[in-house]
Amino acid sequence: MEITNVSEYEEIAKKKLPKMVYDYYASGAEDQWSLRENREAFSRILFRPRILIDVSRIDMTTTVLGFNLSMPIMIAPTAMQKMAHPEGEYATARAASAAGTIMTLSSWATSSVEEVASTGPGIRFFQLYVYKDRNVVAQLVRRAERAGFKAIALTVDTPRLGRREADIKNRFTLPPFLTLKNFEGLNLGKMDKADDSGLASYVAGQIDRSLSWKDVKWLQTITTMPILVKGVMTAEDTRLAIQAGAAGIIVSNHGARQLDYVPATISALEEVVKAAQGRVPVFLDGGVRRGTDVFKALALGASGIFVSKVGICLTEIPNMLHSVFD
Repeated sequence: MEITNVSEYEEIAKKKLPKMVYDYYASGAEDQWSLRENREAFSRILFRPRILIDVSRIDMTTTVLGFNLSMPIMIAPTAMQKMAHPEGEYATARAASAAGTIMTLSSWATSSVEEVASTGPGIRFFQLYVYKDRNVVAQLVRRAERAGFKAIALTVDTPRLGRREADIKNRFTLPPFLTLKNFEGLNLGKMDKADDSGLASYVAGQIDRSLSWKDVKWLQTITTMPILVKGVMTAEDTRLAIQAGAAGIIVSNHGARQLDYVPATISALEEVVKAAQGRVPVFLDGGVRRGTDVFKALALGASGIFVSKVGICLTEIPNMLHSVFD
């Protein structure tokens, strides 16, 4: 079958992946209202087209934190990619580099920062949770920095895992032939046991629920990498993030996997952009499937967007943009 758009990969994945794995990647929290809204909110934004404009030369290049990119589309962190394919994060890293864009590696990856760095050149960010043991956090950050990663995407919307009912029904656990490679050799203590999903009992119990703005400032004392605050949805938190020294903001609801009944990210974007007042770049993730979605986010003030579940389909990304800019 000839694939004509990114969404068609989802149907293929549903047929090829084990149900537990597909549901982990595809599902949201509780009623999954925000998961649906992430997509549907884009459909309510309409264009006001102008005509007879010379578009014979289209330049999609941009800069993010001083890095030159081929397009304003980057790869968001997606955990445990080797559940989907043996190459996992390796393939994503190589594809992002070939496409001239940024890959963000999940700290819950099935490949370590060192292994991803070994795939070759590329601009890479490292997604980070803050754990109760700050020494573990410091080790992860320093390893990412030594491996050549260029920024930290600090996830701030996960004091505990969202209630992902598909994972509960499937009794989700990481397949025994895989590990969370970034945690090998680190002393995380006795993992908390949980009744809802295997993932929660593995590492989520170690996430520090006392995380606050002072920890953003603390991170700046242990690394020279700029820090993007990922999970901002309001003007109030935008201003606090800037006061705390954030180098950028990612408008994100964690792919609708945390708190259900929060707005779609595209619905929250304009509020955040206005509050930022150009002091830091504002990015967006969640619900992006077509070039028209990217264009809408850019028109509302985003400096770029991140794609996650569809990130591995990098051969389609240039087409996503050309479909609207041409």
